[in-house]
Amino acid sequence: MALKLVQVNFKARDDSALGRFWAEALDWSVSSAEPGATSVKPVGFVWADPTTVGIDVIRVPDPETVEYRVHIELATTSAAHHAELVARLKELGATPADVGRGDLPSTVLADPEGNVFCVLEPREIHRDTGPIAAVVVDCADPRAMARFWDEAMDWTLHEVTDDHALLRSAKGVGPYLEFLRTPHLKDMRHRAHLDLVPHPIDGQAVEVVRLEALGATLADAGRGDFPWKILADPEGNEFCVLAPA
Repeated sequence: MALKLVQVNFKARDDSALGRFWAEALDWSVSSAEPGATSVKPVGFVWADPTTVGIDVIRVPDPETVEYRVHIELATTSAAHHAELVARLKELGATPADVGRGDLPSTVLADPEGNVFCVLEPREIHRDTGPIAAVVVDCADPRAMARFWDEAMDWTLHEVTDDHALLRSAKGVGPYLEFLRTPHLKDMRHRAHLDLVPHPIDGQAVEVVRLEALGATLADAGRGDFPWKILADPEGNEFCVLAPA
């Protein structure tokens, strides 16, 4: 059995405030099981078998604020919805963000802690994804990322070119996972990453061994004794394998 993508994990100085922002932005619920960690999930979210991808915000003393490879894209259903959503996000504290690409068919914003995200113009492909249309990971080689992540997860590979690779849950629900070719990537720790859960039968240890055989490397040296395992894919994008639900 392969892994399931369960959430995008953001580092933040104030997890509660950022969690509230995203809960209001997505019209989802917000909860905190322990100090320093805030989860944002839709009502009815099932951890062991998610039909969407949630957001987990973790408080850290000094989150990275410049370089990051993971961002989310929000879906809209019409031009009016797009304008309404952008206006509401700005009222909640989002600010315009200049990423140097004026030709994007989207509005680029930053949340209150500087995490850049996009509000997409209406697209037929995103009509049934829910509020999060896609989770996008910058990379150097989308084809190589497609090979690794297609084997790593239980998602289906929909499209792969030299410029991007597109995966989605095999159930045809929730957002897409896109690997986007991006030049001049820098090698550093990132403020956002993917969290994945293993099948209860196989468990965490078995999945970690399988991922290493696929080309992943352990990346948690010196960061503490966590119940999750921190790994990096072949391009150095960190992700976590959580304990089975």
